[in-house]
Amino acid sequence: MSEQKPYVVSARKYRPATFKTVVGQRALTATLKNAIDSGRLAQAYLFCGPRGVGKTSCARIFAKTINCLSPTPDGEACGVCESCRAIDRGNSFNLVELDAASNNSVDDIRSITEQVNVPPQSGRYRVFIIDEVHMLSNAAFNAFLKTLEEPPKYVVFILATTEKHKVIPTILSRCQIYDFKRITINDMVEHLEYVASQEGVTTDRDALGVIALKADGAMRDALSIFDQVAASSRGNVTYANTIENLNVLDYDYYFRMVDAFRSGDVSSALLLYKDIRDKGFDSLFMVNGLAAHVRDLMVAADPRTASLLETSEEIAVRYTEQSRTLPPQWYYAAMRLLTDCDLNYRTASSKRLLVELTLIRLCQLLTPATPPFDAIDRKQPLGDPTKAPSKAQEPQVGYGSPSPHPGSSSTPPQSRPQQLQSQPQPTAATPQPAIAKPVVNPSAGSNSVAQPKPAAASKPTAAPKPVAPKVATGRRPSTLRLSDVGSNVNPDAGRLTHRATPISHDRFIQAWGEFIARNPQLHILISAMRASKPTPAGEHAYSIIVDHPAQLQAFELSMPKLIEYLRNFLENDLLTLKVEVNTNPVENKQLPPKEFLRQVVSENSALAGFLSALDAELV
Repeated sequence: MSEQKPYVVSARKYRPATFKTVVGQRALTATLKNAIDSGRLAQAYLFCGPRGVGKTSCARIFAKTINCLSPTPDGEACGVCESCRAIDRGNSFNLVELDAASNNSVDDIRSITEQVNVPPQSGRYRVFIIDEVHMLSNAAFNAFLKTLEEPPKYVVFILATTEKHKVIPTILSRCQIYDFKRITINDMVEHLEYVASQEGVTTDRDALGVIALKADGAMRDALSIFDQVAASSRGNVTYANTIENLNVLDYDYYFRMVDAFRSGDVSSALLLYKDIRDKGFDSLFMVNGLAAHVRDLMVAADPRTASLLETSEEIAVRYTEQSRTLPPQWYYAAMRLLTDCDLNYRTASSKRLLVELTLIRLCQLLTPATPPFDAIDRKQPLGDPTKAPSKAQEPQVGYGSPSPHPGSSSTPPQSRPQQLQSQPQPTAATPQPAIAKPVVNPSAGSNSVAQPKPAAASKPTAAPKPVAPKVATGRRPSTLRLSDVGSNVNPDAGRLTHRATPISHDRFIQAWGEFIARNPQLHILISAMRASKPTPAGEHAYSIIVDHPAQLQAFELSMPKLIEYLRNFLENDLLTLKVEVNTNPVENKQLPPKEFLRQVVSENSALAGFLSALDAELV
């Protein structure tokens, strides 16, 4: 019975032995071969890059090539001479390897500096490979500086690290730095196909693409994952057993999910989510995978960014085909929704409901809800879109709320958006003036109808320009925004004149008091408004005197909100507010109760005598 050979993992068995067999580093290996051919060898090299991309392997190949006794015509090591065979066996005196992760002290570096003085016994160079050099201590780095800068002519140092930023600058300045790149998906798939053919394993190219994607640019990881999948599938690596063994969600789920988003099919999206959960995948894993899928669709949509797509060629074709069916704006909105879901997932009390709500909103990006059911997205109360909202439904004016638009003074502010929506949109071929329909005034009875003003044939006269106040009022331009009143409004029909309803003082005080009642959360501003007394300062201006700079600051911070509310309430877009601090001393200042009683007792001798007779005192 013949003895069975010991099993060697693919990462060791198929480790590169020449520059030609190094995967995915063609430019770098060509540079090293040219340096060897021309004899332009540096005393120190630094190989840096991600894990599993060939740093240590290239260091060994470099050491073997410069000591080869009979190199090949293309600049590779022969592999048969005594020096090459000794390096392959690992017993060459010309190659010294040190793992800095476990040998990072000054004494370890001192042992290297002592070995530097010993010349090579066979070959021309002694090569010292220090792996994970960033793990050396600061003292060890400093002890290594002199030897690294001026070693003997027959010594070459090769330092390897995955974290170049942790190496001190004085070391970096003494080395030639070579940056190893991540290995691409296609390069890994080709190498895995070669390994599979050598091992007699049947493979599916899509399965190898999943393995390469899982390896994240590391060839060593890809070979380890390949061995795992080949062992579990008994030499028949298929796409189905690969995603099952690696716990990877199938690409097809993401493609079908995006198809449901495009068609607005909420039921299909929720059923796909249920199927994913039933297979044991975490919801957050699905959300992040879907976000990565949307990102890949976005980069596949533009040929200029298609190179950023890190998938196999077959999957890249599917990405390109599906990306053509979606507008570019959809990708940005979808990634925003998925990112928000990821941020809120950990704190959500019902995680499943959060994910399902995100999927529903993704389905509504291209097929939004129709009025009045889109009121939630527009942040307006549900109701009959043909009727004006009641006083209780009128949204409060805030920093983020859209400002109502100017119009006819006979039309209430809350009914103005509906009036503008009802206007017909003239076509580009036959431009017509916009004529507002009659609007019933609910406060004047059913028979009272506000007649529209005829459109002026000539250019309307500009409204009088108000006097600019000293304090910024945060007034916005009186323009019509189509996003607030509907997409059926013609931009040319939105140029309306300023509202200039005469302001009565009683009406202004009423608006002042209603703003105080509607915004109790603005404590400092409300306190300042109650303490101040607005006085008319012109036809469309009011002056406000405050007692303290803090009150002035409160008015400045909330002035956009206040001036917007007052203008809409009074239907006057020319209203301005002027706020100043009172520089005169306050004569009748209100005293606290205790100070007031003391002042009364000091001014009334009879009362003071009475309190003295009772032996009483103020507390």
